[in-house]
Amino acid sequence: MAVNNDDATKQLFSRCLLNCLHIPLWRCYIRFIRKVNEKKGVEGHEETRKAFDFMLNYVGADIASGPVWMEYITFLKSLPAVNAQEESQRMTAVRKAYQRAIVTPTHHLEQLWKDYENFENSVSRALAKGLLSEYQPKYNSARAVYRERKKYVDEIDWNVLALPPTGSQKEELQWMAWKRVLAFEKGNPQRIDSASSNKRIAFTYEQCLMYLYHYPDIWYDYATWHAKSGSIDTAIKVFQRALKALPDSEVLRYAYAELEESRGAIQPAKKIYESLLGDGVNATALAHIQFIRFLRRTEGVEAARKYFIDARKSPNCTYHVYVAYAMMAFCLDKDPKIAHNIFEAGLKRFMHEPGYILEYADFLSRLNDDRNIRALFERALSSLPPEESVEVWKRFTQFEQTYGDLASMLKVEQRRKEAFSRTGEEGTSALEGSLQDVVARYSFMDLWPCSSNDLDHLARQEWLANNVNKKVEKSGLPNGTGLIDKGSTGPTTISNPSAKIVLPDTSRMVLYDPRQKPGGSGFLSSAPAAVVPAISSSLSTPTAKLVGGGSTNTLDEILKAAPPALVAFVASLPSVSGPSPDVDVVLSICLQSNIPTAQADKSTTLPTPGTSELSGSSKSHPIPNAKSTRDRQTGKRKGQEEDDTTTVQSLPLPRDVFRIRQLQLQKARGGTSSQQNGSVSYGSAISGELSGSTS
Repeated sequence: MAVNNDDATKQLFSRCLLNCLHIPLWRCYIRFIRKVNEKKGVEGHEETRKAFDFMLNYVGADIASGPVWMEYITFLKSLPAVNAQEESQRMTAVRKAYQRAIVTPTHHLEQLWKDYENFENSVSRALAKGLLSEYQPKYNSARAVYRERKKYVDEIDWNVLALPPTGSQKEELQWMAWKRVLAFEKGNPQRIDSASSNKRIAFTYEQCLMYLYHYPDIWYDYATWHAKSGSIDTAIKVFQRALKALPDSEVLRYAYAELEESRGAIQPAKKIYESLLGDGVNATALAHIQFIRFLRRTEGVEAARKYFIDARKSPNCTYHVYVAYAMMAFCLDKDPKIAHNIFEAGLKRFMHEPGYILEYADFLSRLNDDRNIRALFERALSSLPPEESVEVWKRFTQFEQTYGDLASMLKVEQRRKEAFSRTGEEGTSALEGSLQDVVARYSFMDLWPCSSNDLDHLARQEWLANNVNKKVEKSGLPNGTGLIDKGSTGPTTISNPSAKIVLPDTSRMVLYDPRQKPGGSGFLSSAPAAVVPAISSSLSTPTAKLVGGGSTNTLDEILKAAPPALVAFVASLPSVSGPSPDVDVVLSICLQSNIPTAQADKSTTLPTPGTSELSGSSKSHPIPNAKSTRDRQTGKRKGQEEDDTTTVQSLPLPRDVFRIRQLQLQKARGGTSSQQNGSVSYGSAISGELSGSTS
């Protein structure tokens, strides 16, 4: 267009215009037409008007076609009128354009209605009143439909490319949005005539295919909608377009052939089936089967038989072709002899296929030929490997339960167990009978010889029996071992309470040093971190080696090297089973213990029982003014100096202003009685309050 190459522009528009119902492209086309015909006078105006009508016929129903309608009306108003007749024709054309535009749900609907009101009032107010009152309800209906349509259209992304589906969430959302738009248009919400409604639905389908071009379900819905609407020829054209878009889609070819056959066009349908077969070498078994059925329906038994003889020579012919043609001969032709011969011919080729054996057994069951059924099972089980014969054994067992006596029934079940025991890990345990075998023998369809609770119990027992007997390996957990099911798809720890419970071996447990592995459960780990240096400093070198390096010294040797206060405290602890004592019991003993004051040097000074760090009370609830309390407890003289760096009480403690103020008030009111009693109550360690005793 920029270089005025009109011929190339026309060819380009002819290739893409009808396939791309996009408003900007069509407006570009109309600009080109107006440019070409602007100097041709009346003839050029007529060509431009035809181009506008052509454009509105295709994209006039688009929700974004408002500017196109306005441009068309402006063009009609600009046409010259030489006489009154031409002026009247021009006004009539403008009025018709307005009346078509105001009943089309577009983004510019309200603006078009206002322009139409002004136009009618400018021509004749008397005539305008009647026309406006006539089209007011239609405009209101179109405006309501526009609001509903806009909700669905806003969910569509108009900038995506037509790509094959990959299963992404964005693609699924687009597919769902288009489905909702199509369902909305099919409901005819504006209640317009059928022709206009069908035209709008077809336009929506065409727009949808611009984005969902590689979706076979959209093509199929579009074609079947045309067929249901009575437009069979249009539906055939849609199928032909669909096969050009998706040439490898077999399901669309079958749907197309079905449509042709339903309207009596046998030869076109046959050509479609032959296109599925191709040269016959790469044809699938399903294509052979469907073509045999088509020939049987349309040309008769002989045509189907001839093609079956040719199809069995194909390298891609599977046992499905034999089964399909044999059952066709049995059910449709009522000829069991031919069906039996076909099954026997296929048995020589497909003896290794369990599916074919089962289909042959079903056919013999319909003939009530129990002797040949047993012979078939025996031949098949003698050639099939055990891992592929599971379903055959199952069907053999069911057959004996239905047609055999008790002895043959039990014999087949025992043979089945022996066959599976040679391949399974259970060994001879699989040979043992169970109540489930009785349930299987005496059940029929949905009738069971026991309650549903019994069935659940038996199922759980079977699962446990299959998993407990399997290999057991230790799990990586430090608390013990677990049973690992190797037969499932992934390792699964059995947590069923009725399964075998493995307890930890306490004889292999060693003392745990929390300094190396924080969070241990040994007796030393029950003390807070702040007191560990004070305790460890009083231990001798051999004891430290035992705790840190894992020596084999006994607990008595540790206690001999420990301070007397610590030994007295440990002695007051109760004996517990397991590696971790009850925390509440330890705390209660800590509060009730009366540990003697240690007479040691400054480096081994231990806290008093009331503020013992082993109880955890001082760590959680610091005592204000701890230095003065310590001076009263030890009875030291005022002039004596003390190094607080090696004691726990020397650590900086947070100041509780409210508690200090409360203590000051208590001291002012009853300081004398408090000193006489020799104790200051700081609460309880268990209740969450502070506590401290002075002696």
